Amino acid sequence: MQAGNWCLRTLTRLRPGAQVSSRLVSSSATQASATMVQFQGPTLQISSAFDSGNIEVVDASDPANVQLKIRPDPFCESDAQAHYQWFHFQVSTAAGTPLTMHIVNAGGASYASAWQGYRAAASYDMTHWFRVDTAYDDAAGRLTIRHTPTQPCVRYAYFAPYSWERHTELVMRMQHRPNVQLHLLGRTLDGRDLHMLQVGTPAPDKAVIWVICRQHPGESMAEWFAEGLLERLTADGPAAAAAAAAAAAAGGDADVAQLLQQAVLFIVPNMCPDGSVRGHLRTNAVGSNLNREWAAPSAERSPEVLAVSRAIEATGVDFLLDVHGDEEIPANFCGSMFGVPAWGPRLERLQNCFLDALLSASPDFQTKLGYALPPPGGANLSTASKANAQKYNTLSLVLEQPFKDTTDTPNAETGWSPERAKAFGASHVTAFVNTVPTLLKERATKDEQQQ
Repeated sequence: MQAGNWCLRTLTRLRPGAQVSSRLVSSSATQASATMVQFQGPTLQISSAFDSGNIEVVDASDPANVQLKIRPDPFCESDAQAHYQWFHFQVSTAAGTPLTMHIVNAGGASYASAWQGYRAAASYDMTHWFRVDTAYDDAAGRLTIRHTPTQPCVRYAYFAPYSWERHTELVMRMQHRPNVQLHLLGRTLDGRDLHMLQVGTPAPDKAVIWVICRQHPGESMAEWFAEGLLERLTADGPAAAAAAAAAAAAGGDADVAQLLQQAVLFIVPNMCPDGSVRGHLRTNAVGSNLNREWAAPSAERSPEVLAVSRAIEATGVDFLLDVHGDEEIPANFCGSMFGVPAWGPRLERLQNCFLDALLSASPDFQTKLGYALPPPGGANLSTASKANAQKYNTLSLVLEQPFKDTTDTPNAETGWSPERAKAFGASHVTAFVNTVPTLLKERATKDEQQQ
């Protein structure tokens, strides 16, 4: 416990004749049996000693000028840097105290330019997250968060966190649902389970869809996406209810049934459990960027990628969707397969089919904003989407969600949020349904070409 000058003012009614130490309560309080007693502690406390917590306190003596630093990930050899940008901390103080908090090393963050236009997320209950006033001083390299809490305890985070406890609850809840099997693919370097949820039954005439999420642990919106997708697939939870209600107006939600008749899905909600719990932005326990390990994964540096790549090889794959979050671009978008050596008319048809299907399925998706294309043959084959597109000559895309908000469908209170990420995940059921026929048709074409 942190030391502090604690005193007991008023907390509860005193029993008649009760003895109260004068060192704790004023003499007037001892004479009034109806007086209420309360604790008064240190003016300000800041902590990140919890799941996904990350902040270092430089100076918290003045609530109007709090100085903080983000703790870096372990050094990442593939990226030649120690990444940082994720933060998650708790402030305990008197409600109504105006806070001005400066993250003084923000200028050295992995994506410092992404601070422009960004607003920090805050919550009083770890359920509803809202955005607060945030500004970036490029010259000083300082991010400033200003907020006056209405409650004594508040959390601040780069994005709404998705805890390991919630992850465990999700996979254990899902294992009871019809058509779902929970698989343990392996263990992480910190000894955590690497879970995969199979939805549906494989068959030779079914498409095989893999959805992997949160290779970069700070991109927690990817796991919120997975929760929404799983809840709709299993008719479990509010995302499923919302999707079913929306579809009921069109005669009932038949998309899930149709999808499971035509496809089997393998979903990894969290590819990087260790980094998630440790409060990392982009790396696992030893500093590996998992999305740069697909060319040569190893048990020593990237057992998570090794386990999933072996599972994909065992099941085969017609479509791999790698779900992420992007620090800078205010939109949901997909990265193109253009640049992989296998790129050609067939992969282009598959890619366009899915993009069109997702545009129809979700108002939060768009294709105007996104990454610049690499030169022909210049794709990075150490990333999941490009490695699998090339290896299996099939549809394999990276899907990005914003840390900020969507330009076309903004929400001033929450920005991009857990609820919106879940709804976006749920919408992919419809997009998958409308992509599967093309997947199966193009699989037959590929098989004919290989014979």
